[in-house]
Amino acid sequence: MSSDSPSQADRPDPNEGNPALRARVPDHVADGCFSTGAIVMTGPSEYVVDFLQTIGRPHRVARRVIVPHPVMPQFIDALNTNLDLYKSRFGEPPTPPQNQNQARRPTPQEIYDDLKLPDEVLSGVYANGVMIGHGASEFGLDFLTSFFPQSAVSARVFVSAGQVPRLLESLRSAVRQLEQRQQATATASVEPVGDPSAGIEPASDAAPPSNESASEARQDKDVEPPAAQDDEPGEPEGPKQ
Repeated sequence: MSSDSPSQADRPDPNEGNPALRARVPDHVADGCFSTGAIVMTGPSEYVVDFLQTIGRPHRVARRVIVPHPVMPQFIDALNTNLDLYKSRFGEPPTPPQNQNQARRPTPQEIYDDLKLPDEVLSGVYANGVMIGHGASEFGLDFLTSFFPQSAVSARVFVSAGQVPRLLESLRSAVRQLEQRQQATATASVEPVGDPSAGIEPASDAAPPSNESASEARQDKDVEPPAAQDDEPGEPEGPKQ
């Protein structure tokens, strides 16, 4: 299901249990990027996951991934499974330091006012699947566009192991917010016509898919994605909402 070590001997057989899963890795996403934080926003039909790089100035959005609502719970389950595998092998991941000088949580607008959002990232990339691997210090996330006849990796992101619990909590919080809105909408729909409580604001709160977890992605020659290395991660914490 996933790789928990960069060594070849520790990798499960990619054909075992999921023989049909293959994904090409385009050249422009093969190198991936390292992320030190993430922001999750809930839209009317999708989640927007902005993976940040907060090493140096200006802080920037390195990758923007668009995940459909039905895919997010599966992504959470896959990431949680990989985290459990990580803990069974390496123990609890290190906890990144928190900013103690922050008197209040900034608003999404304040966060993005301080972030560089390059034009090539602005529209994001679509993902309806993900493949996850991890090493001793990092997790690798290959976001997929799974369309006939060939799946492809639309974004490759590496995060430090210590960031994964926070990422999971942000994703779960976004799902909870959506569920609460859907419940409120269902309740409002049975109110009498003209009741002012029937209006629901569109989901846009800031809170970083998947239908699968696997151990390898494929290029034209079905090569494996790079396993997360045991390098020392950079600053682990970025702005979150």
